Amino acid sequence: MLDKIAGMSQLVRKRHNVSILLYHIVCPAKYRRIVFSEEVDQVLKAVCLDIAQRYDIIFVEIGTDRDHVHFLVQSVPSYSPTKIVQIIKSLTAREIFARVPAVKKKLWGGQFWSDGYYVSTVGQHGTETTIRNYVKNQGREQEYTQLHSQQLRLFN
Repeated sequence: MLDKIAGMSQLVRKRHNVSILLYHIVCPAKYRRIVFSEEVDQVLKAVCLDIAQRYDIIFVEIGTDRDHVHFLVQSVPSYSPTKIVQIIKSLTAREIFARVPAVKKKLWGGQFWSDGYYVSTVGQHGTETTIRNYVKNQGREQEYTQLHSQQLRLFN
Protein backbone atom coordinates (compact mmCIF):
# COMPACT_ATOMS: atom_id res chain seq x y z
CA MET A 1 0.00 0.00 0.00
CA LEU A 2 1.16 3.51 -0.79
CA ASP A 3 2.08 6.01 1.86
CA LYS A 4 -0.80 8.49 1.54
CA ILE A 5 1.17 11.47 2.86
CA ALA A 6 4.48 11.60 1.10
CA GLY A 7 7.37 14.01 0.83
CA MET A 8 7.91 13.07 -2.80
CA SER A 9 5.69 11.72 -5.54
CA GLN A 10 5.96 8.06 -6.41
CA LEU A 11 4.77 5.64 -9.04
CA VAL A 12 1.18 4.55 -8.50
CA ARG A 13 0.78 1.01 -9.75
CA LYS A 14 -2.69 -0.21 -10.60
CA ARG A 15 -3.84 -3.33 -12.40
CA HIS A 16 -3.71 -1.76 -15.90
CA ASN A 17 -1.59 1.36 -15.54
CA VAL A 18 1.34 2.98 -13.82
CA SER A 19 1.20 6.73 -13.32
CA ILE A 20 2.66 9.80 -11.70
CA LEU A 21 -0.04 12.46 -11.93
CA LEU A 22 0.67 15.56 -9.85
CA TYR A 23 -1.53 18.61 -9.53
CA HIS A 24 -1.01 21.99 -7.89
CA ILE A 25 -4.43 23.08 -6.66
CA VAL A 26 -5.23 26.44 -5.05
CA CYS A 27 -8.59 26.87 -3.31
CA PRO A 28 -9.59 30.28 -1.93
CA ALA A 29 -11.94 30.65 1.00
CA LYS A 30 -15.35 32.14 0.23
CA TYR A 31 -15.15 35.92 -0.19
CA ARG A 32 -11.38 35.57 0.34
CA ARG A 33 -12.07 35.84 4.06
CA ILE A 34 -9.18 35.28 6.44
CA VAL A 35 -10.38 32.04 8.02
CA PHE A 36 -7.26 29.91 8.31
CA SER A 37 -5.98 29.74 11.86
CA GLU A 38 -3.98 27.08 13.68
CA GLU A 39 -7.22 25.35 14.67
CA VAL A 40 -8.63 25.37 11.11
CA ASP A 41 -5.24 24.26 9.76
CA GLN A 42 -5.23 21.24 12.08
CA VAL A 43 -8.76 20.25 11.05
CA LEU A 44 -7.85 20.70 7.38
CA LYS A 45 -4.80 18.47 7.80
CA ALA A 46 -6.76 15.79 9.65
CA VAL A 47 -9.52 15.74 7.03
CA CYS A 48 -6.96 15.55 4.21
CA LEU A 49 -5.30 12.59 5.95
CA ASP A 50 -8.73 10.94 6.10
CA ILE A 51 -9.36 11.68 2.42
CA ALA A 52 -6.01 10.10 1.59
CA GLN A 53 -7.06 6.91 3.36
CA ARG A 54 -10.46 6.75 1.65
CA TYR A 55 -9.53 7.81 -1.90
CA ASP A 56 -6.62 7.35 -4.29
CA ILE A 57 -5.29 10.81 -3.48
CA ILE A 58 -1.86 11.43 -1.97
CA PHE A 59 -1.21 14.82 -0.38
CA VAL A 60 2.43 15.56 -1.13
CA GLU A 61 2.21 19.05 0.39
CA ILE A 62 -0.47 21.27 1.94
CA GLY A 63 0.07 24.93 2.76
CA THR A 64 -2.32 27.61 3.99
CA ASP A 65 -2.02 31.34 3.47
CA ARG A 66 -4.69 33.02 5.62
CA ASP A 67 -7.35 33.16 2.86
CA HIS A 68 -6.44 30.26 0.56
CA VAL A 69 -4.80 26.83 0.50
CA HIS A 70 -2.23 25.29 -1.80
CA PHE A 71 -2.38 21.53 -2.30
CA LEU A 72 0.20 19.46 -4.13
CA VAL A 73 -1.63 16.20 -4.74
CA GLN A 74 -0.97 13.02 -6.61
CA SER A 75 -3.77 10.85 -7.87
CA VAL A 76 -4.75 8.18 -10.37
CA PRO A 77 -5.97 8.55 -13.99
CA SER A 78 -9.55 7.63 -13.04
CA TYR A 79 -9.90 10.90 -11.06
CA SER A 80 -10.08 14.09 -13.07
CA PRO A 81 -8.62 17.23 -11.50
CA THR A 82 -12.20 18.51 -11.11
CA LYS A 83 -13.20 15.36 -9.21
CA ILE A 84 -10.18 15.73 -6.91
CA VAL A 85 -11.11 19.34 -6.14
CA GLN A 86 -14.75 18.37 -5.49
CA ILE A 87 -13.71 15.66 -3.04
CA ILE A 88 -11.29 17.92 -1.19
CA LYS A 89 -13.55 20.97 -1.03
CA SER A 90 -16.76 19.19 -0.04
CA LEU A 91 -15.28 17.03 2.72
CA THR A 92 -13.01 19.69 4.22
CA ALA A 93 -15.78 22.34 4.25
CA ARG A 94 -18.25 20.07 6.03
CA GLU A 95 -15.72 19.05 8.68
CA ILE A 96 -14.30 22.53 9.27
CA PHE A 97 -17.81 23.90 9.86
CA ALA A 98 -18.61 20.99 12.19
CA ARG A 99 -15.37 21.09 14.20
CA VAL A 100 -14.72 24.85 14.24
CA PRO A 101 -18.15 26.53 14.48
CA ALA A 102 -16.62 30.02 14.85
CA VAL A 103 -15.67 29.89 11.16
CA LYS A 104 -19.36 29.94 10.17
CA LYS A 105 -19.69 33.40 11.74
CA LYS A 106 -17.00 34.77 9.42
CA LEU A 107 -18.75 33.40 6.36
CA TRP A 108 -22.37 33.71 5.32
CA GLY A 109 -24.40 31.56 2.98
CA GLY A 110 -23.14 28.25 4.34
CA GLN A 111 -20.18 27.88 1.99
CA PHE A 112 -16.57 27.60 3.09
CA TRP A 113 -14.82 27.59 -0.29
CA SER A 114 -15.11 29.97 -3.21
CA ASP A 115 -16.64 28.39 -6.31
CA GLY A 116 -13.42 28.84 -8.28
CA TYR A 117 -10.05 27.18 -8.00
CA TYR A 118 -6.71 27.00 -9.77
CA VAL A 119 -5.23 23.74 -10.99
CA SER A 120 -2.03 23.03 -12.85
CA THR A 121 -0.21 19.86 -13.73
CA VAL A 122 3.22 19.39 -12.23
CA GLY A 123 5.89 17.60 -14.25
CA GLN A 124 8.24 15.35 -12.33
CA HIS A 125 10.33 14.34 -15.29
CA GLY A 126 10.82 17.62 -17.09
CA THR A 127 9.25 20.57 -18.78
CA GLU A 128 6.96 20.56 -21.79
CA THR A 129 10.01 21.11 -24.02
CA THR A 130 11.90 18.21 -22.43
CA ILE A 131 9.01 15.79 -22.93
CA ARG A 132 8.35 17.05 -26.47
CA ASN A 133 12.00 16.40 -27.39
CA TYR A 134 11.94 13.01 -25.67
CA VAL A 135 8.90 11.92 -27.71
CA LYS A 136 10.33 13.37 -30.89
CA ASN A 137 13.69 11.60 -30.54
CA GLN A 138 12.40 8.12 -29.70
CA GLY A 139 13.69 5.33 -31.91
CA ARG A 140 15.58 6.25 -35.02
CA GLU A 141 15.36 9.93 -35.78
CA GLN A 142 15.04 9.41 -39.54
CA GLU A 143 11.97 7.18 -38.99
CA TYR A 144 10.20 9.70 -36.77
CA THR A 145 6.94 11.06 -38.13
CA GLN A 146 5.47 13.98 -36.26
CA LEU A 147 1.73 13.35 -35.99
CA HIS A 148 0.78 16.50 -34.10
CA SER A 149 2.38 19.59 -32.63
CA GLN A 150 0.59 22.49 -31.03
CA GLN A 151 2.17 25.52 -29.42
CA LEU A 152 0.87 26.12 -25.92
CA ARG A 153 -0.71 29.59 -25.76
CA LEU A 154 -1.38 30.97 -22.33
CA PHE A 155 -2.53 34.52 -22.99
CA ASN A 156 -4.06 34.63 -26.49
